[in-house]
Amino acid sequence: MQERIIILGAGIMQGPAIRIAKELGLYTVVIDGDSSAPHVPDAHQFEQIDLKDKEGIEAFARSLQSSGGLGGIMTAGTDFSATVAWVAERLGLPGIPYEAALNASDKSRMRACFKKAGLSSPEFITVSAEDFLEELALPAPFPLVVKPVDNMGGRGCRRVDSMEELREAAADALRFSRSGRAIVEAFMDGPEFSVDAIVYHGEITICGLADRHIFFPPCFIEMGHTMPSNFPARQQRAMLETFCDGVRALGLAGRESVGAAKGDIKLCGQGGGAEAPMIGEIAARLSGGYMSGWTYPYSSGAQPIRAAILAAMGRKPDGIVPLKAWTSAERAFISIPGTVKAIAGAGAARSQPHVCDLFFRAAEGDKVLFPENNVSKCGNVISAASGRAAAVEAAEAAVRSILIRLDPADGDTAAFLSESTSFPPGAFQLNGELKSALDALPETAIAPADRERLRLLPFPEFTACGLKDYAGRTIPESLEAVRSLTGLSLPEFPVENAESSDNKEGELSKTSVFDSLLTQGRKLPAIFSTASLKTQPGFPEMPSFLGKSFWAALARGGYQGAVYYIDRLKLF
Repeated sequence: MQERIIILGAGIMQGPAIRIAKELGLYTVVIDGDSSAPHVPDAHQFEQIDLKDKEGIEAFARSLQSSGGLGGIMTAGTDFSATVAWVAERLGLPGIPYEAALNASDKSRMRACFKKAGLSSPEFITVSAEDFLEELALPAPFPLVVKPVDNMGGRGCRRVDSMEELREAAADALRFSRSGRAIVEAFMDGPEFSVDAIVYHGEITICGLADRHIFFPPCFIEMGHTMPSNFPARQQRAMLETFCDGVRALGLAGRESVGAAKGDIKLCGQGGGAEAPMIGEIAARLSGGYMSGWTYPYSSGAQPIRAAILAAMGRKPDGIVPLKAWTSAERAFISIPGTVKAIAGAGAARSQPHVCDLFFRAAEGDKVLFPENNVSKCGNVISAASGRAAAVEAAEAAVRSILIRLDPADGDTAAFLSESTSFPPGAFQLNGELKSALDALPETAIAPADRERLRLLPFPEFTACGLKDYAGRTIPESLEAVRSLTGLSLPEFPVENAESSDNKEGELSKTSVFDSLLTQGRKLPAIFSTASLKTQPGFPEMPSFLGKSFWAALARGGYQGAVYYIDRLKLF
């Protein structure tokens, strides 16, 4: 009879663990609270149990142990390493102590362990809904960071710069906490890194150090990572030494302990411009975010998940010695708020040289938001190449190929485009000069029966400014995406003098159109009311053109905003 292993989770991040366990000849028993999780069909046996229900999982595991045996239990990329430790400890299976797993699952306990061991980690306090924040002694001056003590993926985590923001962020963090607690800690300013490791009877084996790419304050949105890090070797050694000290401080590396550890480390200024490692978090599992199952294997040839499975079964890990020195890049693609009408470009993304994987988290009909955490992105691309530049270029080019068109009937997109906020940020960050130039443009004008021959009112100050959107698209590239999705050629409105011999087919000059609009009041106001979208009478001879509101939609929402604007014109 095959040896049996329990794997917690049947999501995308657990797919490699299920596959590798089967390759090792193990009988996979997969547990998830969601019977529709994507990798349920890949398991030999599936059991639907809430992963928070450690007693329920223990009872089920005992039934397996008494009816054919159970070799081990593990997880990767979930919040539930404490459930794994609880079951392993009570059934005498290989693992880590339950108390150590709690140290690595509860950020308040974690920070206390680091502090006791004298390790560099932010000063912090723990808060609950009953606390009056104004009466508490804050751990440091603003800025501070607020996060739930017991969640992952950046849920409920944000930077705050005032007491008002702190109150709002604390309430949000507490909503994401299963235990109803959050921590308020000093802000760590510096580049961020992720590291994975296998722990086996006190020995810690590092399985990769990646550069994380964090954007969109006050949230901490990881738009990708690159493996391996290209920071100086001296700094990498210092970070890994600090990480290993943190693993020991949490009790994860005892003589009898077997399992995995995942850490987030920052290099923070320590005065005089020097940088030193500071521990963000350490979890008692391998990472999610495509690192342990994809980018480290692609870049090194090593298989940390295989090693973690062997350790969970009480066997000496193997397969963790790097076989090559490639680079693997993971990059995310996101959306402004709305409802997905269609997604284009998957074929173009997959056909990019060096692209290995394309994952979609959003599909047609899904409601999408600008991400406030790392689980609300629309998808991810992973590449691998022998050279770093080739891997990075491939992943980023593939991301730019993905085009998400939004439903013009969804008013949430209109609301986003009408706002001017630091978060969510606009796709293109206009300076004062560009804002003034935008404000000076005439509005869109629509001639009767001319909606399929739209022209662009030139905005050369913007198109030539060199700004890039969330995914690194230039403004000309964004306009090309608009043309691709709408099917419109969108030539520029002619700038020649109206009386010029080059002025063909009776087209008016930009100056004459401006004069007509401004002096006669024939302009289309802001896009976001039904009345303003009606065709404007009085210019049957005038070609339609896209003016200020179009460019404002492009600046705020990128190609998505501009396509939405055009679709709204046609819809109404």
